[in-house]
Amino acid sequence: MIIMALDHVRDLMHTTALSQNPVDLTTTTAGIFLTRWITHLCAPTFVFLSGTSAYISLKNNTDIAAGRKFLVSRGLWLILLEFTIINFGLWADIHFRILVFQVIAAIGTGLIILSFLLKLSSRTIGIIGAVIILCHNLLNNVNFNDNIPLRVIWAFLFRLDVLQVTPNFTFAVLYPIIPWLGIMLAGYGCGQLFMLEENKRRKTLFLIGISLLAFFTILRFTNFYGDPSPWSIQKSAAFTFLSFINISKYPPSLLYTTVTLGIMFIILALADGVRNGFIRFISVYGKVPLFYYILHWYLVHSLMFALMFFQGFSWNDLPFGPFMFGRPVTGSGVELPYIYLIWAFVVLSLYPLCRWYSRYKAEHREKKWLRFL
Repeated sequence: MIIMALDHVRDLMHTTALSQNPVDLTTTTAGIFLTRWITHLCAPTFVFLSGTSAYISLKNNTDIAAGRKFLVSRGLWLILLEFTIINFGLWADIHFRILVFQVIAAIGTGLIILSFLLKLSSRTIGIIGAVIILCHNLLNNVNFNDNIPLRVIWAFLFRLDVLQVTPNFTFAVLYPIIPWLGIMLAGYGCGQLFMLEENKRRKTLFLIGISLLAFFTILRFTNFYGDPSPWSIQKSAAFTFLSFINISKYPPSLLYTTVTLGIMFIILALADGVRNGFIRFISVYGKVPLFYYILHWYLVHSLMFALMFFQGFSWNDLPFGPFMFGRPVTGSGVELPYIYLIWAFVVLSLYPLCRWYSRYKAEHREKKWLRFL
């Protein structure tokens, strides 16, 4: 959750965020590339651990109908939030000229689909997820651009697409359902790992992480399969390395998934059982992730508007609409060091609210509605 905020601060306030792709090796710098790349860890971890959390929540529940209701209610709630409060926080467009199907809706949809698989064993569900992760790249070149109904269905299921519904309304699918569902189902299938004894769990998580990174390195080196963007020799060894790790998120390729989840497993292994001040501090955000997620969008966007006015723009200068954050493309924004300062301010300023809400939830477990935020 903390790293995620860095990407959103960069999206809204970096000088070139609206005009250049941060991972385009012909125009980017190593600093900008790595600032974007490190945030690749966020979405796969969110989705994977959503599946794991579902397993932990339901592991002692033999009532399939109750478990299904539990997942469906949360899934529908996340989708509703995505298309209302979250999309407004993202675009700040009161006319809602664009809606984006992104990570929160993908998690919500995944939970709903998972609810209908609960009669299967966690092992079977995990295998289904692994097969999706391994095989969905086989469909990279399939498209239905000449058939609008099939194009819409295919976008929701498998590929990024921007759909111009009317002249004044755009719908963008950035997180197609099936590739992200595979990650969630794999997370559910790995739920049993988190029930192991601590030392065994730590060793298992570390071994899985190392294995995934080795698999990524070997398959990526071959340029044979697993990502639509092959790596190549660049102008320097450093940029060649950046090319090697420059993998595709939209949709999440096999290589993207293996390298990000590999790093996730290693972090989980290293953090398992650790108790210190730093862990206690950052765990405050992890205890109220959705609360933090919603608040951070509104804070980051408010800071962006403050920056625009500080830089001399008036309200009439701010463009709103599809893929416009209310920020002029040219003459606005700040350089990378300031992005990191603003990011730190966002994270630290939300700490008291997250700490308060975490305690409030713990002290009012009788209020069931708190479980939805």
